[in-house]
Amino acid sequence: MEIDIKNNQLIIITPLEGTPAQRAGLRAGDKILKINGTSTASLTIDQAINLIRGPQGSEVVLTILREGWEVPKEIKVIRGIIEVPSLKLEMKDSSQGPMAYIKIYQFSENLPYDFREAAFKILSTPTQKIIIDLRNNPGGYLEVAQDITGWFVERGKIAVIEDFGNGKKEEYKTEGNGAFADYKVVVLINQGSASGAEILAGALRDNQGILLIGEKSFGKGSVQELERLKDGSSLKITVAKWLTPEGSLITDIGLEPDVKVEITDQDIEAGRDPQLDKAIEIIKNL
Repeated sequence: MEIDIKNNQLIIITPLEGTPAQRAGLRAGDKILKINGTSTASLTIDQAINLIRGPQGSEVVLTILREGWEVPKEIKVIRGIIEVPSLKLEMKDSSQGPMAYIKIYQFSENLPYDFREAAFKILSTPTQKIIIDLRNNPGGYLEVAQDITGWFVERGKIAVIEDFGNGKKEEYKTEGNGAFADYKVVVLINQGSASGAEILAGALRDNQGILLIGEKSFGKGSVQELERLKDGSSLKITVAKWLTPEGSLITDIGLEPDVKVEITDQDIEAGRDPQLDKAIEIIKNL
């Protein structure tokens, strides 16, 4: 799972696809209060990671507080080998014709190649509609998010801006072929959508007017550098913040969806996905 410290609280950005954290039922936004009985109140992220990690097959107990819960609960996670896919492509049929559904799990170094293969498959079909699912995507490489943006936006458009303060800014522009620039597209986000996922979602909305559906994103948009100190310790320093092409700040704010749709515990238990249902309903009428 991807974790971070937000408002002085260790929080799960998202449980990654197919991992022990996901199988244990952990969710984006869960607060980790204790790790095997050790309070997380004064832990750094690296210290927390060291406590959570362990041998394959061993157990770690996380004390979790979730929105809507009155008291924390202990959740046992069986550690395992982590292999997260980059994406999944499905073709969905409807009365208005076929549509493509692309679930992007993370912006890993493999994603540009995997996305290119998926793109060629979509281009070989008659569909002109794409749903991009960025829910529970913790991000990854900036350059990869920039690369994927280039499939949906014309070359030379701004994908994201790095704001260093004092008026110093650096623009990252698209370099792709814009193959899907004229397609009808909607994007799914939730509180587990962070970093690179927020870059792509923000770039598509600002450049193409694409609707964001779901819940507010995480708000992870800072650029950090690691400084090694003489005593062997290290310090992470935030040197810049990411802005969407229109200049909206991502850090600690996140992206508000254009169409807000929440998923309840009852939906999850029943296997329902009202956010995806709404995306399908909207894109049918585009």
